[in-house]
Amino acid sequence: MNRSRLLMIGVVALALGAFVSVLVYKNLQGRGSSDNEAGADVVVAANDIQVGARIEEHDVRTAKFPSSGIPPGAYGKRSQVLGRGVIIPVSKGEFILPSKLAPENSGSGLPSLIPPGMRAVSVRVNEVVSVAGFVGPGTRVDILLTGTPNGSSENQTTTVLQNVAVIASGHTLERNASGDAQNTPVITLLTSPEDAERLTLASAEGKIQLSLRNPLDTHQDGVEAANAKGLYKSGTPVVTPPRAPVHPVKQHKAEQPPPAPSVLSVEVYQGDKKPDVVKCTDEGCQESK
Repeated sequence: MNRSRLLMIGVVALALGAFVSVLVYKNLQGRGSSDNEAGADVVVAANDIQVGARIEEHDVRTAKFPSSGIPPGAYGKRSQVLGRGVIIPVSKGEFILPSKLAPENSGSGLPSLIPPGMRAVSVRVNEVVSVAGFVGPGTRVDILLTGTPNGSSENQTTTVLQNVAVIASGHTLERNASGDAQNTPVITLLTSPEDAERLTLASAEGKIQLSLRNPLDTHQDGVEAANAKGLYKSGTPVVTPPRAPVHPVKQHKAEQPPPAPSVLSVEVYQGDKKPDVVKCTDEGCQESK
């Protein structure tokens, strides 16, 4: 009896061992097949490539990657990217993708950064106009104009353009990685053809000032023009002459003449004599002759 039990236990153990071995073998075989996935050649950056640079032979290389790990649009041959301009910085080892390159035959440098239908316009600035040198590539600004409008004798400041992209600071097409100020005499802005005309006219009509704004703030506000009168709370005070005090006039009643004394005549008879006449008033009685 004990011998039969031991034999049965041995058979079950062998069956379980064979089952586990099959599972492990299949798992390892699956991993090996994924590791042995056919790779494809992909063009990657051999070193850091800056904005506006023209891709040369030493800037790129080819490497094999599993097909499942290659992003869509990646180039497989170096000839497809040589001579193209870079519009987005590329770090060493990154895939070279169409979104990071300028269109074919568009050259390199500043022209490759200008989208179709847009224009690049440069304006002369100083440390104050360029907001202490913090206006650089990648920032956005408003354009303010200070001048004397036709028919006016006082200066006025108005906002000519809003949310304008800066694509170059001097000869630099890339923003300083450290965020330090870059003082240059010229700033290049990206505008539409209509805005390019307004910006050029504003530069000739008066003095322009750049107003730096948050790149995430794309809302354009309706800002009214400012003039000298609006800077002060009130103009020249108006002097009002003091008013003379008004005294009440006493109204006097008209004097009325005293009433006339009342007169009363009385005739007194004494026998056959002529009657005497006595006149009586408020003051008394008096015999009249």
